[in-house]
Amino acid sequence: MTNLREYNMNGTIILGVDAGYGNFKTARTCFPTSVTKSMSEPTISKDFVEYNGAYYILGDGHKDFVADKHEDEDNYVLTLAAIAKELKARGLHTAKIHLAVGLPLKWVQTQREDFRTYMLQNRHLDYRYAGKRYVVDIDDCTVMPQCYAAIAENLRYFEGMNMIADIGNGTMNVMILNNGKASENKSWTVKMGVNNCFIKIRNLILNEKNKEIPTEIIENYLRYGNAYIGTEYQKLMELAAKSYAEEIFAELRNYGYDPELMRLYVMGGGAQIIELVGDYDKERVTFDHDIRVNAKGYEYFCYMKLLTQKRAERR
Repeated sequence: MTNLREYNMNGTIILGVDAGYGNFKTARTCFPTSVTKSMSEPTISKDFVEYNGAYYILGDGHKDFVADKHEDEDNYVLTLAAIAKELKARGLHTAKIHLAVGLPLKWVQTQREDFRTYMLQNRHLDYRYAGKRYVVDIDDCTVMPQCYAAIAENLRYFEGMNMIADIGNGTMNVMILNNGKASENKSWTVKMGVNNCFIKIRNLILNEKNKEIPTEIIENYLRYGNAYIGTEYQKLMELAAKSYAEEIFAELRNYGYDPELMRLYVMGGGAQIIELVGDYDKERVTFDHDIRVNAKGYEYFCYMKLLTQKRAERR
């Protein structure tokens, strides 16, 4: 629902980065949250960041769950990669940016300042990505709530009671809207991301077949709904995924979800698997499969916030 636009304030590009546990996203790009440090230049991979005398190779897979992102060194390098990838998509190699990032709904208040300081540790950046030089000045950084930022531009369309579920790889953000209005006491963050489904699939196949299934096969199933493997293994994956979907709906009910009284809007990387195997009323559940929706929302939300501040200063 969030459109792709470019937001600029006084010559400064507002650039959104959604630092997920499964994927890093910008308005135009998406790549797995995986990085390996090397002191020598890679011989095969071209997808790497050269920064502070080291090479950081981007790869497949995802990082382990880290609740405090500002304590994770890899998160910063992945942010540099995201900035470079987004600038490349825009045909730029140098820019002045206002970084727009986010944290899970209920973690923003306690982690906002630490995360902002972490993101602003270097105001001037001169590094290389995929062999190309990028020179970036970071004017400032705004930290916003995940999930809410993704729908902020479209709140007027959420008529009546709606529950929003943003299912990422590490966490699920849940909020209830009443005619497009949110409240602090009706928003939650729980550690029930898609990684829980990954673990269920891996463990079930290990128990039933005594075999460690490759990570890539499980991730293909979670992303596309079909891993193109033997029927028995496919059925086991579906069985585990259904169990995960049932747990998701049980958790939503714990927070007040009633399909007769409200509509459900599901987004994030987990929307794919819930739509595929979940038990729900198709007429009252909407799925948004734009995995970059939070990154786009950060840019819009940040622009509107800065615009409001600017107008207030003129008064």
